[in-house]
Amino acid sequence: MSEGEVSASLKDAPTEETDEGVTSLQSYLIGLGLAILLTLASFGAALTHVVWAPGLAVLLAVLAIAQMGVHLVFFLHVSSSPGSANTILALAFGIFVVGLVVFGSLIIMANLNDNMLPMDQLMQMQR
Repeated sequence: MSEGEVSASLKDAPTEETDEGVTSLQSYLIGLGLAILLTLASFGAALTHVVWAPGLAVLLAVLAIAQMGVHLVFFLHVSSSPGSANTILALAFGIFVVGLVVFGSLIIMANLNDNMLPMDQLMQMQR
């Protein structure tokens, strides 16, 4: 590649630098503040009886998803800009693989549970 092609490809490369370092630091501090706030809200909801007990799991799941969103946006800089299309695709593929492993494991364990002998029959086989 010629020098012009190298500099053009470097201009298109994604960077984490912003126009001002203050904006980047401000973004990280906002993300840190939101992450701390969501963490404290999760612990507060779990340790107190403010939330109706059957709804606690739903609230904790919502707070966990919100915290994942904060981490993705403020720390991993995942956005809907055209430059981060590869990042979004990699994230989607990672979520797909994790879901495949988790749900595949649940299916396998359910199948083993259905085909397992009851415990009293297993104990009689050992005698």
